[in-house]
Amino acid sequence: QVQLVESGGGLVQAGGSLRLSCAASGRSFNNYGVGWFRQAPGKEREFVAAITWSYGTTYHADSVKERFTISGDNALNTVILQMNSLKPEDTAVYYCAARRTTTWTTSSQAYDYDYWGQGTQVTVSS
Repeated sequence: QVQLVESGGGLVQAGGSLRLSCAASGRSFNNYGVGWFRQAPGKEREFVAAITWSYGTTYHADSVKERFTISGDNALNTVILQMNSLKPEDTAVYYCAARRTTTWTTSSQAYDYDYWGQGTQVTVSS
């Protein structure tokens, strides 16, 4: 099985930044699509951003576009979510997810992803 681990969550003030990372234990992200999702208490899981590793294709939700950036670090085999200009509305548990793919397309649908990390808490104070 693909084991994903997220890190980088924490508590920041509004307007601050956090850098989340997602790594796969003992496996390369080659031929995988990787996505970030978030879920706040009482709310549905929400798509944040996705990347197709082999092609570098990226897609960001409108709610985070121009503030968040997803990228891949080939040397570290890690997917990064750089979050800037954070708002209290960004407070949620952030999950990394992966799916096998041989195409350049990305997916914003949670059901397309087969592997999920345990999540990392992001809290943005007012």
